[in-house]
Amino acid sequence: MSVLPILAFGDPILKAKAKAIEKDYPGLDVLISSMWETMYKANGVGLAAPQIGKSIRLFLIDASPYGDEEAELADFKKVFINAEVIESSGKEYLFNEGCLSFPDLREDIRRPPQIRIRYQDEQFNEHEETFSGLKARIIQHEYDHIDGILMVDRISPLKKTLLKRKLHNISKGNVSVDYPMRFPLRKR
Repeated sequence: MSVLPILAFGDPILKAKAKAIEKDYPGLDVLISSMWETMYKANGVGLAAPQIGKSIRLFLIDASPYGDEEAELADFKKVFINAEVIESSGKEYLFNEGCLSFPDLREDIRRPPQIRIRYQDEQFNEHEETFSGLKARIIQHEYDHIDGILMVDRISPLKKTLLKRKLHNISKGNVSVDYPMRFPLRKR
């Protein structure tokens, strides 16, 4: 296990649709352990494999930091493999989101309040569940990563234009972070 560098905005892996994996994926247990360690080091509540340079359909969530706000989140910790959102429902609403690949950036993102998702856990047992509220929000954010969708893809073109310099600075590594990152435009 080790803390892995998180890819910053601008890395092409973040825009690729990730591939499904099989039970015999090499080193999966170690990868998942390292992802937990990486996520905790970065004070995140979710991390997707593309964010650490692996274009596979794997993400994990630990929403316990929100346990004070919503009691049911206190022990919401899951691994999602080969996830597929089957249905989303309800009136979309705005919520301020952050992302470990976008340090120092938070934006209001519109998402539906409820989703139905099919996925496998780390033992490759099949699950189909419905999530709502903050659970659904976090899952959708991480799910977007395995589909190559970034949070800035969900904001208006005008807002994205206004953030152009900030996004460029993130890609160059002109940000302050206390966790390891790889910046696609940083001069070596």
